[in-house]
Amino acid sequence: MALAMKQIRNFCIIAHIDHGKSTLADRLLEFTGSVTDREKQDQLLDNMDLERERGITIKSHAIQMNYTHEGQDYVLNLIDTPGHVDFSYEVSRSIAACEGALLVVDAAQSIQAQTISNLYLALENDLEIIPVLNKIDLPSANPEEVTDDIVDLLGCDPEDIIPASAKAGLGIQEILSAIIERVPAPKGNPEESLQALIFDSVYNPFRGVETYFRVLNGSITKGQHIKFMATGKSYFADEIGTLKLRQEVKQEIKTGDVGYLITGIKEAREVKVGDTITDAKNPTTNMIEGFEDVKPMVFAGIYPVDTEDYEELRSSMEKLQLNDASLVFQPESSAALGFGFRCGFLGMLHLEIIQERLEREFDMTVITTVPNVSYQAFTNREPDTPILVNNPSDLPDPSTLNRVEEPYIKASIITKSDFVGPVMSLCIEKRGQITNQTYLTQDRVELSFDMPLAEIVFDFYDRLKTISKGYASFDYTPIGLRASKLVKVDVLLNNTTVDALSALLHQDNAYTIGKKMCEKLRELIPRQQFDIPIQAAIGAKIIARETVKALRKDVTAKCYGGDITRKRKLLEKQKKGKKRMRAVGNVEIPQEAFMAVLKLND
Repeated sequence: MALAMKQIRNFCIIAHIDHGKSTLADRLLEFTGSVTDREKQDQLLDNMDLERERGITIKSHAIQMNYTHEGQDYVLNLIDTPGHVDFSYEVSRSIAACEGALLVVDAAQSIQAQTISNLYLALENDLEIIPVLNKIDLPSANPEEVTDDIVDLLGCDPEDIIPASAKAGLGIQEILSAIIERVPAPKGNPEESLQALIFDSVYNPFRGVETYFRVLNGSITKGQHIKFMATGKSYFADEIGTLKLRQEVKQEIKTGDVGYLITGIKEAREVKVGDTITDAKNPTTNMIEGFEDVKPMVFAGIYPVDTEDYEELRSSMEKLQLNDASLVFQPESSAALGFGFRCGFLGMLHLEIIQERLEREFDMTVITTVPNVSYQAFTNREPDTPILVNNPSDLPDPSTLNRVEEPYIKASIITKSDFVGPVMSLCIEKRGQITNQTYLTQDRVELSFDMPLAEIVFDFYDRLKTISKGYASFDYTPIGLRASKLVKVDVLLNNTTVDALSALLHQDNAYTIGKKMCEKLRELIPRQQFDIPIQAAIGAKIIARETVKALRKDVTAKCYGGDITRKRKLLEKQKKGKKRMRAVGNVEIPQEAFMAVLKLND
């Protein structure tokens, strides 16, 4: 049944983590009869175990619903968005494919940082916002106060806000009516040449990459010769269709509609989110705005615990990359850990997810080195040519170094006014500079900081949650590179540099962190038959030292009385033995030592 453009509605749901986005999607699907009783389950669109367990959406999903409103048939395309700050580019592309958004706010928790940042994205794309007050049936709900917060934020009338409870199924009818009445129908010219936006792609092990797209102009037909504009590659549309719970094959997808496309692409890297699909013979001249290559923000080394598993780890990483094009990796070797990979991630959550998926899906136990961000170094010889530094060992020699630039972010933290002091001192400790402070309501404050990305990579989020008793929400956007005084701190064990523990740190923090690292390693490294010095050094200068004392055997125990020279000879002999042992001795670093360096403040 082909519907006219005015009967199509494309919308997304934006919310902070755990405000009920996936539950609301479940209820909409049930109410419109898109799922049968047999297919029903909680978090229906979250099909990864990890998503269900953590209650977060990692991969965005799209689904089509049919609904009859006042005797008229409508097609509703729900384009779901991931909920975490690491995936903000994917969120922006999903939002660009819609005309309207449901803004879901928890009646108990009120507005959080993620809600605001996604709301700004939606407003930039001129989306019609429908505010939904969710979880009104909770005993801790505070609907009147949160309604005022939403009115202040959006400048809408209190009557525009739909009270609902996705769990109990309240207000779902009103939400569907609002989508049809308030969200505008798609605009576009069916006569123009094809112009479609890719907002997601999924890897299917049997059929290759399935590309999800939204047609802005023209239409796409089965068997058509198409071209992806960013990569410049052309393919044939082997199969197209719409995204019901099970895919429905179609002959044509027209302007304004959302669908999937299978072209037999084998690698996820060939399909770039935000790319434009057009006709190969009669291409459109203008690419859809906003496309960018997703750049990894955080880098870490991943090594197999057993060096023999290197090839197995490589094939596991390649399989993961088929599912997740934003994961980048290249082989590297370390003196301490053997062969492994240097991997780039979108953020710390992305790193955790990849690590967990390696363990679950491929039974790989891996060692992850200290994560760091990507810097740019400039030498005195060529002060205008940047050298990319993804690994501390890439940093040029300090004598030739002109400057190092590091990525900065604009951090937005929303918290209760009681916690402003602790949050500020945490951010200042992490080299943040406060740029703005706004009271959203009497007891809720939004703080804006400019701070280095490297400082939030380790434990910032956990500590923020601790000092604010869980009441602070955090969101960030990159704002470019700034020059910084950075030094490379090496850790030496028994006078040998352990490259896996090297870190690039700010000059002011280098001494404290170097000292903490040495103290932590002293606790974790098992004692040997000889003294093990643990040192932190900047270049040739040692800045901190701890010693793991030797296990001593009392060689003089059998000498009762007698001449002191006898005892001295034995002790001298033992001393020589220890010295020789230390020269040839090898110190094993336990796995927990690598992890402990990340949690220095605990």
